[in-house]
Amino acid sequence: MLRQSKVLTAEAPFLYLLFGSERAVLFDTGASKKTVGNPLRETVDGIVEAWLAEHPREGYHLVVAHTHGHLDHVEGDAQFADRPATTIVDRGLEAMQEFFGFTAWPDEIVRFDLGGGRVLEMIGTPGHQRAAVTTYDPWSGFLLTADNALPGRIYAFDFPVYLDSMERTIEFARERQITHVMGCHIEMTRRPGRDYPVGCRYQPDEPPLQMTVEQLIDLRDAARSVKDAPGAHTFDDFLIMNGPYRRYIVKLLARALWAKVRPTAGDTLS
Repeated sequence: MLRQSKVLTAEAPFLYLLFGSERAVLFDTGASKKTVGNPLRETVDGIVEAWLAEHPREGYHLVVAHTHGHLDHVEGDAQFADRPATTIVDRGLEAMQEFFGFTAWPDEIVRFDLGGGRVLEMIGTPGHQRAAVTTYDPWSGFLLTADNALPGRIYAFDFPVYLDSMERTIEFARERQITHVMGCHIEMTRRPGRDYPVGCRYQPDEPPLQMTVEQLIDLRDAARSVKDAPGAHTFDDFLIMNGPYRRYIVKLLARALWAKVRPTAGDTLS
């Protein structure tokens, strides 16, 4: 697990690097195109080299893929453009489907073999973004849920599609041994129902990234409860944004501006 610094980008996304005996996959490259002050390639190369020192082999391959296609998850792709033995999967829906072998999107499970018995299982989970995937890693028990499930603001732009994805995610999770539900951002505080303002670069009171299957079910149930109510809805562990930006963005930006002009600890959480 890697995370971009809040100093570099307020999005501070989490990235996932998973190793098998034949290849590794990096899910997401983050929210910045910068190379100065953003040593993503250097960091990934260092981790891969350390792994290969313990597990020597020739021609080890890296796949650079994405949990979904939003810019804050793909902007570092260019750092890997000249890397040997590397495949970069385009962020577009069709390219992603072709690479991983989706033929009945999103109502199917596809498998991606990293080698040595580490076979990832992937399902299509659009709604936040059309090319979003949820990935299960049986080796760790991690369920990687992109921006669909996380301790923060969940932007369900196409809400009926998002809710359908959540229903299928719950069915998928119930049949597997899940240790942690892992999204790509933290935006909540440890106070129930309190998130940090949009654009916040200092979050000293974050909860853990990992969520439980019970919280995942709570999220699905919460989504069910607001399916006919466009706008922003606050729950203890997350916020659900039902519908297009215009339903809630003005209020979010106004709160962010207020936090900047009154930058005390109490005000940033209000």
